[in-house]
Formats: sequence, structure tokens, C-alpha cells
Amino acid sequence: MLILILLVLFPLMVQSGGVPSSDRSREAIARVKPKLESRMKQMGLEWGSPVFMRVFKEEKEFEVWIRKDSSFVLFRTYPVCEYGWGELGPKERRGDRQAPEGFYGVIPARMNPYSRYHLSFDIGYPNTYDQYHKRTGGALMVHGGCLSNGCFAMTDPLMEEIYALVDAAFRNSTDTLSIHIFPFRMIPEKMKKHQNEKWTSFWQNLKEGYDFFGQHSNNPPVVEIRDGKYCFLKE
Repeated sequence: MLILILLVLFPLMVQSGGVPSSDRSREAIARVKPKLESRMKQMGLEWGSPVFMRVFKEEKEFEVWIRKDSSFVLFRTYPVCEYGWGELGPKERRGDRQAPEGFYGVIPARMNPYSRYHLSFDIGYPNTYDQYHKRTGGALMVHGGCLSNGCFAMTDPLMEEIYALVDAAFRNSTDTLSIHIFPFRMIPEKMKKHQNEKWTSFWQNLKEGYDFFGQHSNNPPVVEIRDGKYCFLKE
């Protein structure tokens, strides 16, 4: 009887390769998949291919890249609805309402098809770098709902597309997907604009990872932490 009650109160997630699922997520994916697959076909992309994501806070842009052959191609740039206070700079402590900046990884277990913000996935904050610098907090998401205290909030229809692409990549045996979060597009004009701010040194380190992607045929780097800094290696 106790088991039956628990199943009623907390319905089991349907698993496929360890990827959580719910009626809500399955309905959302079925709704957006035909349009996404059609666009992917036009671009020579395959459903379930690995996904790479980049976020630019100042521009409020969320890029989804999809692997094609030996590199990634930009599939779509989505507008970010909200990201906390909207200030530039990394998250430092629980409750500061800041959105993180840095290099993060999403794994299947971090997918939440039961989210109260429609659908969501955890970006993996705090990462090793954050822990080294004693940054606190957690449960930082990309989610629907268009409301944020430090997460990257999208409109529900756009979140369904992003969620569907990430879900498909995981179900096709991808173990980890990278998401790189920058304060702004790290082009020379923007770096000059922000050269005298509190986080300039940190941003210069982020720029190394930003540049690596472009310099290596649009392939994200392997990211390591050495002496409290991000280091970037070819896969």
C-alpha cells in the first residue's frame, strides 16, 4: 500500500538511456520535433546529434550549435527572456540572484521534465572553478516561465525547442553537453568597452575559451582548472 501511495504522489520518470521523461516533456517534444527536424534536414543535420550551447548575457542571446561531421554549426540563436538581476559578472554566493559565467556541463540526470518552470535542465553550477573560488549556491537552470532569480529563463515555446534538442542528443548516447556562458560577445570592441571593470581579469580568462572555439573549427575545448584558472585543451 505504501509503495502504491508513493507512486501516486511521485510518478516514476520514464527512462531511456537514463534520460528522465514525463508526459509533459513527451508532449512538448512531439509538438516541436517536426519543425525542428525539417529545419535540421535543410541544414544537413541529424536529429539526436550532439549539441553545444553558448549564452551571452549582455546581448540576451542563447545559441544552440549542432554537430555536423567534425565540427559544430549554429542551428539557432534564441532570445533570453530574463537572467536574474541582469548584471554582468559571475555568480558568487547563494541568494545574490546573479546568473553564472563560465564553462559548464549538462548531464542526463540534470534534465527536469517535471519543472515548475515548464521544462528545465541544470547547467552544473558550481563547477570545479566555482568550488575552487568558494562560490556557493546551486540549482541554476535553463528553464521556461520567463522569470528568473539567477537562472536563464526562456519563453515556454522556445524552451520546448531547446529541451527537445538536448533530450534527443542524450538519447543518442551523448553523455555530457557543454554550455559556455559569457558576459557578452568577447570581440575586441566589447572587451575594450569593459576593460576597466571589476571582472576584467576573469573575463580575459573566459575569452581564451571563447577564442579557442573559433580557432579550432567551431569545436569546444576540453576545460580544466589549473591554479584557479580555466585552461583549454583540444579534445
